[in-house]
Amino acid sequence: MKNKPFPKSFSHIGITVPDIHKAVAFYKEVMGWYVIMEPSEVKKERETAIGQMCIDVFGEDWTSFEIAHLSTSDGIGIELFSFPHGKKEAPEFNPFNTGLFHFCVQDPDIEGLTKKIVAHGGQQRMPIRTYYPNEKPYKMVYVQDPFGIVFEIYTHSYELTYSSGAYQS
Repeated sequence: MKNKPFPKSFSHIGITVPDIHKAVAFYKEVMGWYVIMEPSEVKKERETAIGQMCIDVFGEDWTSFEIAHLSTSDGIGIELFSFPHGKKEAPEFNPFNTGLFHFCVQDPDIEGLTKKIVAHGGQQRMPIRTYYPNEKPYKMVYVQDPFGIVFEIYTHSYELTYSSGAYQS
């Protein structure tokens, strides 16, 4: 009998933003995420492990970038990057193409968080919807931050939302 793979935990997500200081302020003030490392500059060099690793990941076409690390309440890392030579506008939202589509956060006050995102320069991309109208209070909405990064908000955990068959009629 083969060993079944153990479910891996989620460690962090990396997000490229046009202005690291504005992004740290937004995610700290609006999302309440903890700043665990303030914005720092990383320069291209081969003398340190981090410098060599960044060359391995980003290649040779860069000289420096800024990075900051935040954390959600459940310990998931948010790694923010800002590259001086990169495009400063978000790519076109296209969920039909292969690639990262969105991430999701959880907040029982979905209305309050959505209003706060909009008040801080983000957008609400759809009305807040209920998965089980008149049955359960599970709600969701897609929003985007002021930098054009699309994400979703749930009121309840992923397991609770889908264990009841959200797509069954």
